Amino acid sequence: MSESPIRVVLADDHPVVRAGLAALLTSLPGIEVVGVAATGREAIREVLTHRPDVAVLDLQMPDLDGFAATRDLARSAPDVAVLVLTMFEDDDSVFAAMRAGARGYLVKGAEQDEIARAIHAVAAGEAIFGPGVARRVLALFTAPPATEVPFPELTAREHEILDLLAAGLSNSAIATRLSLAAKTVANNVSSIFTKLHVADRPSAIVRARDAGLGREQP
Repeated sequence: MSESPIRVVLADDHPVVRAGLAALLTSLPGIEVVGVAATGREAIREVLTHRPDVAVLDLQMPDLDGFAATRDLARSAPDVAVLVLTMFEDDDSVFAAMRAGARGYLVKGAEQDEIARAIHAVAAGEAIFGPGVARRVLALFTAPPATEVPFPELTAREHEILDLLAAGLSNSAIATRLSLAAKTVANNVSSIFTKLHVADRPSAIVRARDAGLGREQP
């Protein structure tokens, strides 16, 4: 007795791409397309209706993007494996999709065999990435740990100003150094006080220096 085919719901907002992918997946042995969707909400509806083994989702879709659809499916249909098939291969998209609950990530243009292998892999509970994506994921885990930045609640500009503040520069000197208006610096300093829960400049300087800021400024 032959094994049951892997049941797939496919979602992509481009009609030509959607039709091509549906035809491709239907032609693959051991795979059955049970639902097709053009939007994120349609994808969720098709998945909840058909309860496939795998949902193949694009990331850029109207009304609900692939990230949000993946998060929703992780809650409402955790037994359905999500495989992302998209144009985007930047790190932010890859890691956002995986954090949302995707088990696999392929870039459009992947070979037929690669798509088939990915569908079978995620259906079996494995995680799989396209070659270029896999290299970056491995690089993330083999890279040395990033140094923790003090006061993550501050913006980049506020952090820069606090560093100069801790080095003993006045507001006017900071404005000159950063080519900013004096009022802009004053507003940022007030925001820094609020975010650090300090009442005045000396208190902010003490906290900043305790965190290692202000030491490399002239």
